[in-house]
Amino acid sequence: MRISVKAPAKINLTLDVLAKRPDGYHEVEMVMTTVDLADRIDLTLLEEDGITLDCSASFVPLDERNHAYKAAQLLRDRYGVKKGVRIYIDKQIPVAAGLGGGSSDAAAVLRGLNSLWGLNLSLAELARIGAEIGSDVPFCVYGGTALARGRGEIVTPLGPPAPCWVVLAKPPLGVSTADVYGSLRVDKIARHPRTDAMLKAIERQDFRLMCDSLGNVLEEVTLPRHAQVRQIKELMRDSGADGVLMSGSGPTVFALVQKQAKVYRIYNALRGFVKEVFAVRMLGGSEAEILA
Repeated sequence: MRISVKAPAKINLTLDVLAKRPDGYHEVEMVMTTVDLADRIDLTLLEEDGITLDCSASFVPLDERNHAYKAAQLLRDRYGVKKGVRIYIDKQIPVAAGLGGGSSDAAAVLRGLNSLWGLNLSLAELARIGAEIGSDVPFCVYGGTALARGRGEIVTPLGPPAPCWVVLAKPPLGVSTADVYGSLRVDKIARHPRTDAMLKAIERQDFRLMCDSLGNVLEEVTLPRHAQVRQIKELMRDSGADGVLMSGSGPTVFALVQKQAKVYRIYNALRGFVKEVFAVRMLGGSEAEILA
């Protein structure tokens, strides 16, 4: 028996850091939404106990360092599953890009194995397990659009934002999320995002307010270190993007665009600057829709 599960990328419409927690993590407040750029996870049931992992990208680890492998291992050990699984990841989301690819893969494995192994766990239970793997995994379990608090594990699903195009551009560099968070001085943050305004924009499906409310405090760390990220933002704005922001800890930058004619202009301008450019739509709907 084999099933396939979609693992969509996420972007941060807002990312605020409120405090450093006693457990070493940061207290965050983020509005995230899924976009139509996705890995495909194939899960094949094995009668014998064991987990094997393969991936279309040669540089991805194939053991417990991989979030997808870790998700399968955690489910198997916690619920005493005696059957195994072969996992294959068709990798489309750039790695170490701020798009939650590894977290989304883990969430897809949790959802898929819940069905394949007949565990009958709720999304809330899967999200709690996902929080042990990574801070973005609970959001990725639910998908769609949501407000995430705590260290990311407190997820409040939201309605879909105003429909639009999203142009993603990743420069040829990797950014360590742990390093970016570790370098952030919470008491020195110059400007916090307007999370309440973003929530209002989503509730009203107000595209203009959504663009005006974009904000990510991690730009204060990543942009000074990587000139290419700043240059991509400027190029997007100069090419007519309605809203521009870095996603997560970077280095990927996204542009929100309503008119399709602008999408081609921005895409073509970026293709002359970086190789990894994607023009996609926001998904923004429910978990059931993103799995279709």
